[in-house]
Amino acid sequence: MKKSALCFAISSALLTASFASHAANVKVLDKTLYPAANFLAYTEFELSGEPLAEALGLDLDVLDPNQVDQPTAFDYAAGIESYEYSEEAMYALNYQSSMGPHLVNGPVNQARGGSLADLGKRFISLAGAVGFPSEEIPLNMYPISVPYVSGSPEFVGKVDTTKVNGEELEVLSATGKAAVHNTVIPAYFRDYKTLAWDSASFDKALNPGAIGSIFLKEVMWSQDFLGGMHVTTTDEEVEATSSTMDQDGKHSLGVSAADGFNGMILTEMSIDKLLILQQQLGFDGKNLGVKFGPDYDASKNPIWFAHKVAVKETQKNNVNNIGKLTVTDGSSSLRDTWMLLWPVSEFYAFTDQRTANTAQNPAFKAVFDGKPFAAAPKQNIDGKTNNNVAADDAFSLASNIANLSFQNLANLHFNKKAGTFVTKYDGKQNAQVETFDAAYSIVALSIYQRSQDALPVGYAAAAGGDVDLETPQGKQALGLIKAQADFIVNTLVAKNGLVYDGATLSSSVNNTVKSVDKNQSLDAQFAAIRGLVSAYLATQDDTYKQAARSIFLAVEKNMFDAELGTWAQTPGKATIHTPLTAAAISGGLRETMLHLTNEEGEHVPALELQHLTERYTAWFKKVVNGGQQLAEWVGDSGENLLKNSSTTDSDNDGVQQVTGAGGKYGTAQTMAAKVSVSAN
Repeated sequence: MKKSALCFAISSALLTASFASHAANVKVLDKTLYPAANFLAYTEFELSGEPLAEALGLDLDVLDPNQVDQPTAFDYAAGIESYEYSEEAMYALNYQSSMGPHLVNGPVNQARGGSLADLGKRFISLAGAVGFPSEEIPLNMYPISVPYVSGSPEFVGKVDTTKVNGEELEVLSATGKAAVHNTVIPAYFRDYKTLAWDSASFDKALNPGAIGSIFLKEVMWSQDFLGGMHVTTTDEEVEATSSTMDQDGKHSLGVSAADGFNGMILTEMSIDKLLILQQQLGFDGKNLGVKFGPDYDASKNPIWFAHKVAVKETQKNNVNNIGKLTVTDGSSSLRDTWMLLWPVSEFYAFTDQRTANTAQNPAFKAVFDGKPFAAAPKQNIDGKTNNNVAADDAFSLASNIANLSFQNLANLHFNKKAGTFVTKYDGKQNAQVETFDAAYSIVALSIYQRSQDALPVGYAAAAGGDVDLETPQGKQALGLIKAQADFIVNTLVAKNGLVYDGATLSSSVNNTVKSVDKNQSLDAQFAAIRGLVSAYLATQDDTYKQAARSIFLAVEKNMFDAELGTWAQTPGKATIHTPLTAAAISGGLRETMLHLTNEEGEHVPALELQHLTERYTAWFKKVVNGGQQLAEWVGDSGENLLKNSSTTDSDNDGVQQVTGAGGKYGTAQTMAAKVSVSAN
């Protein structure tokens, strides 16, 4: 078996022994799924999965979910577990939970007739576009248009685990024991009827951050799934050489039939989200459903998406439907705004049909050429922006909502005097700065800038491109990135090298900061690293790279808990971890590995790649597998349902199958809202 082509070789046995001697005590304090936080974490998990392992030299073909910790513990944690957890959780919410209005009642399907038969025909058509057998579409899928704010991921009824199929597999567990097992494919794998969550636990309201965060997961996976084509008869992936290649009778859309089908469904769901935002959720401080178009100017008559809109749920087609909407919190939240700007910018790049973007992937162009998804009007893809029109196709929707989100970030949330983003706008700006959101605003702005300028996004968001349009919008975004990065470096870094969690701005002309929030959380440290690396990559200003390095070294010095074997806010004491903590650590540590390691002639031990991968593996095994990840699906993440066995953790990684993860009937493959982590 090939080994990872890293500049070192990690001993899986030594790492396993290290984990055992520094066990973590992870207590689940709250199981609730909050899509806004969870799917930010799962996006970082996706980027820290196969893309990270491959960037560090791993041949992905050697990864096997049934060969635990091979070729190394790091490769497996990143390339299998982190990557697959991120995908599994998306399906749990989007296809199985019922935590939102059903896609059949969404605006896209309503426009084609609005019945279940109409949606069924559309699914069959999308399956045909990717060469996926329609009879293999999972039964009783419950695709949702938009998610509610929160809900319990515990199942409402008994899960159907009856056997529908099986196979013989050679399995290497986390304990190093190899064995041949007869595995069972359970009924719930093909029929989602028994995987619904308890609707009594749902907070039936809409929130832009929740919509944006799951939208981000959808578009990241859609780009992955639809980024190439495949030979229809053999399912062999091939590079798309033209946007009409899928019309030659030999090739189909998608890198494979199964992946392509998921990409199609996720794209359909993403368009529904954008239509609901555009048609129903525009808010001007008084009225909901306010229309906005490409000529929107936030400096004149601001329109935003209210932080919380209660849904009077009704039933239509015997499934959930949006009834009356009532604004319960009309403020614009910075977190909501950047959480929406990031995915809509990714979607803008994914659906980009501008004639000036000669570098667009032909596979993407084929998806949006009119079949299976509508093409954009000519006014919206020419070299001008002052003639753009509002429309319902994917690219026009992305363009319109990206413009509103960016303008609101720049006008409603940016304090020009202080040079930083503030957390709230409700007719006027508040004075609060939160490091986490300021840093992630940089990340979102960097993706917006790259999408506007036709530079690569998605997995290639740090790479150069064949085209750089240098648009006015991109230049404005770069200015905001620089200002916010400067504020973090100059104002939020404490004497111990760590960043403060935030600050309160002063109304004084001569003093832009009244006070700082002296708390120094893990979330803020790793988010600051994530944001500053994005600023460095966007501006090529080495100041931000060195600042990110310094913060990481301060984290190592002040926050590493030797007894625990990973970081704690206060070493020796329990630390509360949320999905935001997981997002920041996954994202910040990944960027450290990719961009902050020792260069030629440098010998800082904490910035050696081997040290960083060991830190990543220890954190992931102890905290994520130790209890934050509540359950895992059967199959791609290494878990198997074994015949004649009662175990619900066949790979011995600490993460239970859905039926063994607590609750009366089990728990979906999601992440806990809050866990306490301490040394035993």
